[in-house]
Amino acid sequence: MQRRPFLQKLTLFSTAVLSIPLDSLSKTIQNEPKKLRFIVASDGHFGQPNTDYIQTHSVLMESINKEEQVEFVVFNGDLVHDDPNFLPQVKMYYDSLKSPYFVTRGNHDRVANGEWENIWGYQENHSFQAKDDSGVILLNCSNQAGEYLCGDVTYLKSKLEEYRTLSHVFVFIHISQNDWTRHGVKCDELLETISNYSNVKAVFHGHDHDVDGIMINRGKPYLWDGHFGGSWGNPFHTYRVVEILEDGKTITYLKTVKDGTVLNGHSL
Repeated sequence: MQRRPFLQKLTLFSTAVLSIPLDSLSKTIQNEPKKLRFIVASDGHFGQPNTDYIQTHSVLMESINKEEQVEFVVFNGDLVHDDPNFLPQVKMYYDSLKSPYFVTRGNHDRVANGEWENIWGYQENHSFQAKDDSGVILLNCSNQAGEYLCGDVTYLKSKLEEYRTLSHVFVFIHISQNDWTRHGVKCDELLETISNYSNVKAVFHGHDHDVDGIMINRGKPYLWDGHFGGSWGNPFHTYRVVEILEDGKTITYLKTVKDGTVLNGHSL
């Protein structure tokens, strides 16, 4: 199956499931008070040859710093491009953010396990509790060799149990854990585990630079946010905003890095 038609089918099918008309989305963004607001950005590929990775990172950090009420930011994998020596440099850009940030490891972040913890201050699998009764789980899906791996189900289950009483849980893992995309991996036990917890509101992936849609599996939304760096993918760079409204409803939408244009939006 050819890559582009397959991914278009994924995006077009899924955005029809829970999509919000842009006029309604715009009103919600402007008028509804928020209990929690965070940002997801993926695939910066800092250090990739023949790309303007300095510029793309500078522009993204400026764009995020213009956002208001950002509780935290997640950089969802492929922080650098194969050379882990770039990790301290890309960290300097992340450190310029006004908001706290967290990272997941992608297949191009080819660093040894101990060195990852030395740089970021936590292990490849990490979790924390945000304000407003929300839990965040960050899962590793690769190793120093850059292999595509399933997430650690034992760790995931332990955290989902710990967060069972929270109203919202969000899971981040760079590589799609199914073959919805050409470079996903089939990890049925992980998908089944997620489906058993009603408070898991969304799972976020990077990896596929030309995917910015949503897939529903066993009642759970799995989302992609395109890319903001690298040498291929959508012709525009994007990041994803997620908001929990005062009534508990969760919405998400894409914004372009260049000018903040709001693209497709969904109710989760």
